Amino acid sequence: MKRTISTDNAAAAVGAYSQATTNGDLLITAGQLPLTADGELLDDESVGRQTEQCLDNVAAILESEGLSLNDVLKTTVFLDDIDDFDAFNEAYSEYFDEDPPARSAVEAGAVPKGAAVEIEAIATTE
Repeated sequence: MKRTISTDNAAAAVGAYSQATTNGDLLITAGQLPLTADGELLDDESVGRQTEQCLDNVAAILESEGLSLNDVLKTTVFLDDIDDFDAFNEAYSEYFDEDPPARSAVEAGAVPKGAAVEIEAIATTE
């Protein structure tokens, strides 16, 4: 049975979607932009800093369900410019330094709200 998830510790949904959903086995986040919980868009920050904020949002959503980044099975990363991959990967690696999840990273050409990066995650709840 699907259940939606929402926490005040991550950026609020800015459209017709939930921060995350779960069926009790998996938790799937929406794409997280570099938006703070207060709604500040960090689009003028470096790709590394934007990556950190996206992952901080993912972590906050997971923590609201008693999970952590260690429970993430897969991430999908959308980059505005694939040339930012090295800077993104450096910041990302700080969050997933041991036993990282599977990952796809693609150039989207345009990330919502003019951000440089958006990250979504699938985590196990077991």
